[in-house]
Amino acid sequence: MACRLELIESLSGHHGRVWDVVWHPDGRMLATCGEDKTVRLWGQAGGHWVNKTVLADGHQRTIRETAWSPCGNFLASSSFDGTTAIWDKKTGEFECNATLEGHENEVKSVCWAKSGNLLATCSRDKSVWIWEVGEDDEYECAAVINAHTQDVKKVIWHPHLDILASASYDNTIKLFKEDPVDNDWVCFATLSSHESTVWSIAFDKSGTRLASCSDDKSIKIWKEYLPGNLEGVVTSGNDPTWKCICTLSGYHSRTIYDIAWCHLTDLIATACADDAIRIFRETSDSDPNQPMFEILVVVNRAHTQDVNAVAWNPVIPGLLASCSDDSRINVWNLQEY
Repeated sequence: MACRLELIESLSGHHGRVWDVVWHPDGRMLATCGEDKTVRLWGQAGGHWVNKTVLADGHQRTIRETAWSPCGNFLASSSFDGTTAIWDKKTGEFECNATLEGHENEVKSVCWAKSGNLLATCSRDKSVWIWEVGEDDEYECAAVINAHTQDVKKVIWHPHLDILASASYDNTIKLFKEDPVDNDWVCFATLSSHESTVWSIAFDKSGTRLASCSDDKSIKIWKEYLPGNLEGVVTSGNDPTWKCICTLSGYHSRTIYDIAWCHLTDLIATACADDAIRIFRETSDSDPNQPMFEILVVVNRAHTQDVNAVAWNPVIPGLLASCSDDSRINVWNLQEY
């Protein structure tokens, strides 16, 4: 099967770098954020993607990342001003009705748990915070975790469980869960193999594999091995062991800033500082414990500057969005021929 990535539309509106792009859970809306301190919501009108809403006045500095709640009624935005804003549309329009404070430096990433009851943030202050969402949409800090030794770049939740993964400037990925005995959040796994900053991470649809990308220009695939696994991988107590089972190197010429693992097609997309987007596919004869991935598509001039983020549409297979230092958001369609 040969494929190409077709540019459907290139969207402008932001001033300065666009740091993040995320799809609404229903796949019909995009949220973007950036250097201009705004969040923009994009939807379709007349067959084209248009800017429907601009959310301003929520932050004093660059907005680094946004995240939709699983229900799609809330949007969180994390900023270099050290805060996370929660936007909701109870009045019909999105308004900032909560601001989460506590981090000492820039908040680099924010993510909702699948349950919708938990939110995670991370910061240049080396900490990961977990917030509980109350019945009246109030947010209370449930844990401050200081497991990393450097700037924490990314937090993501497991697709099904209340398990959190974080990636850091300290070259590691860490996994956290709540200890039911003392109700405290603990780090139960540290994934070490990258030789430089881990910029982003993504679970596959099952949550048993994790992809990571790094300043070392490599992608790594990690697999969960449960206690008593048939492969004989050693585990500790009741906790699983996460093992690096594949390294993809030689494909990227500069830092890989983001990675997205499509839960519809199993394809992996990357955003790179060399202005390119790449898509990888696991080979059909791949060994689950030593998988092989092949590069499916390379778009060398996907943007005119660094590509900062990529996101697969959660409903429409092959629909991809990207954003860049060039101030633009590109919408792509993966086509077979």
